[in-house]
Amino acid sequence: MLMTLTDTAPRPSSDSTQTVSVDAKPSPAPKRAPLGWGKLALTMLIPFFLCAIMGLFYLGAFHAPSPHNVQVAVVGGSAQSKVFAQTLQDESDGALGVRTVADAAQARKLVGQRELAAAYETGNGTATLYISSAASETSANIAQKIFMDVAYEQDLPLRIEDVVPTGAQDTTGQGLFFLLVALSIGGYASAVPLAGFMGKVKLPVRLFLAAVAAAVVATIAVIIAGPVYGIIESRFTGIWLTSWVYAAGITLLGLGLHPLLRHWTTPVLTLCFVALNFTSSGGIFQPQMQPGFYGALNSFWNGAGWLHAVQTLVYFPEQSISIDILRLLLWLIPGILLVILTHAWSVHRTRIANEHAAIQDVEEAVAA
Repeated sequence: MLMTLTDTAPRPSSDSTQTVSVDAKPSPAPKRAPLGWGKLALTMLIPFFLCAIMGLFYLGAFHAPSPHNVQVAVVGGSAQSKVFAQTLQDESDGALGVRTVADAAQARKLVGQRELAAAYETGNGTATLYISSAASETSANIAQKIFMDVAYEQDLPLRIEDVVPTGAQDTTGQGLFFLLVALSIGGYASAVPLAGFMGKVKLPVRLFLAAVAAAVVATIAVIIAGPVYGIIESRFTGIWLTSWVYAAGITLLGLGLHPLLRHWTTPVLTLCFVALNFTSSGGIFQPQMQPGFYGALNSFWNGAGWLHAVQTLVYFPEQSISIDILRLLLWLIPGILLVILTHAWSVHRTRIANEHAAIQDVEEAVAA
């Protein structure tokens, strides 16, 4: 008998058939996590803000320095000297404020006291320009350019006498400015990690930690500027104390602002102590070489106070720094007040939250 393949293949029985329920529904697909475009946009405002303020203030302060009312003098008490001084002032179109001084000794004294940017003297077939590169290298260079043209018109060779020169290890005269940069960044960078720890400690401990952080920052900066690079050669104690007060003011302000500004604390501190601070300090260009806005800031901003005080200690030790120290101490006050106020605010919020939690516990117990 002939058998085919289909005859030998097993056939499913009715008992082995499987039925599929029509009520079964496929499991829903997992929901995709939100991308968070709004949060990203808000967060990206921070780098955009930093880019804007750094560009606006740095270029605004430094892109086109031009002298205005720079104080200089002509040596000599004769009528000819006074006419020459008046002519220089008139032709400068507001760039120079020109006066006369009696002799070279007085010219050196006033330049050495930073009352004059330069003094010009003629006699014996030559011209002499008295400057102080320690007061400001850029102002000294600009004064040289101005009076080099004057001496050329008078057909006189120009001799430069640097009354108070910069140190051997600070030939550009800007070493103290870069020390200011280090102190400022160390001060406000210390505030953020300390602020994250402040909720765990009491108010006196907060103030103590801020003081300790500022002391460490000042110590590091002074060691680098002193023994490491030799920009500072003496008066280490006075410079350290001045640096400590300066850094403490910045750190305290950061601690006080952090509970209010949160992740915007660093951008705001960058605005205050980088964009506005460095540009108005006088470390690159003195206020007489910048737009009036930066000159106004220079009169009360803490970076300008620190730089003038330390510059005095290093190069002009016979002069007083009491006004500069007073300015730095006054900058401590808003920082301390902010720390105290935000501490009281956080304590109040914690107490209210605890009271609400206790009331909720009582309500749940009654309901049970």
